[in-house]
Amino acid sequence: MNFSTIMSLVWPSTLQTLAMVLSSTVFSILLGLPLGILLCVTDPVTGIMPKPILYQVLTRIVNALRSFPFMILMILLFPLSRLIIGTSIGTAATIVPLSIAAAPFVARIIETALKEVDPGVVQAARAMGSTNSQIILKVLLPEALPSLVSGVTLTIINLIGYSAMSGAI
Repeated sequence: MNFSTIMSLVWPSTLQTLAMVLSSTVFSILLGLPLGILLCVTDPVTGIMPKPILYQVLTRIVNALRSFPFMILMILLFPLSRLIIGTSIGTAATIVPLSIAAAPFVARIIETALKEVDPGVVQAARAMGSTNSQIILKVLLPEALPSLVSGVTLTIINLIGYSAMSGAI
C-alpha cells in the first residue's frame, strides 16, 4: 500500500475521532460543570450552602454512573441516542454516550478542584458581603482554574480512549 491509500483510510477516521472527542468534551462540561459546582457547594462539611440530603443523592448518582463500564453504558444508551440523534450508530450517535459517560467524571474533577480552594479566601469573600453566586463565579472558579484546566485535559484523554472503544461498536 502506498501513502495516499493509507491516508485515505486514516484521515476520515481521524476527523471523526476529533469530532466525537471535541463535541463530547463540550457536552460533558456543560453537564458536569453545574453538577460539580452543586456537589461542592452542598457538601455538608465544606460547602457554602450545606444540603446533606441533596449532596448524598447527587454523590450516589455520580458514583453509580462512574462505576459503569463504558461499553455497557454505551449499549444501555442506544435508545437515548436514537431518540436524540435519530440513529444509534455512527459518529453523531456516539457523542451522546461519550458525553454522559464523561459528565460524572467532569463533575467529580470540578468538585475536587473547587474544594481545593483555600477556605480563607471564601471566608474573606463572605466577610466582604459576597453572595453565594458571587463566591462561586468570582472566587471559587477563578481560584480553581489551573486544576479545572488539568481536569479538562484528563477528560479529553479519557474521551479519546472511550472513542476508540465506541469504534468497536
